[in-house]
Amino acid sequence: MLFDLLENSGAWLSDQDLDQARANLPIVYVDAIPVRVDSSGTVTEVGLLLRALPDGTISRAIVSGRVLYRERIRDAIMRHIEKDLGPLAFPKLPASPQPFTVVEYFPDPTVTGFHDPRQHAISLAYVVPVEGECVPSQDSLDLMWVSPADATSPEFEAEIVGGQGRLVRMALAHCGLLL
Repeated sequence: MLFDLLENSGAWLSDQDLDQARANLPIVYVDAIPVRVDSSGTVTEVGLLLRALPDGTISRAIVSGRVLYRERIRDAIMRHIEKDLGPLAFPKLPASPQPFTVVEYFPDPTVTGFHDPRQHAISLAYVVPVEGECVPSQDSLDLMWVSPADATSPEFEAEIVGGQGRLVRMALAHCGLLL
């Protein structure tokens, strides 16, 4: 499988090398907002993960992760969806996925409103319909499917760290569902 090949081809940096890169370079990420759509393609639900943060707090999150050296963007999206939502999520990506926006995360939350205390990261953001059974895995504690109205409510937005609540709102606006 392609993912096994990538993991064994030196695409992963050691912790020390990753820390060095994060200190000197923006790191490329993908953000994927998993959605359920009806037969006309209208978003009916948004998938939000529940994760434990390094400081011991719990927060909501979207699917997100680094793009590996020599990895196609499409493969990175698929790998992170499988990692977070399980192998039976069945994401529906177009032949040539296009991000709905590009997000810049900074260690300083006042720069763009998107915050990652570890690094400066550039993330390509996608809305990804999924059709299969999603089971949270890896670092995810739970997955909740909520309506677009709930996903953009102040209560849910407050539970999503790093500006990703705003990113969910931008995704839904891109889909014609700005509430």
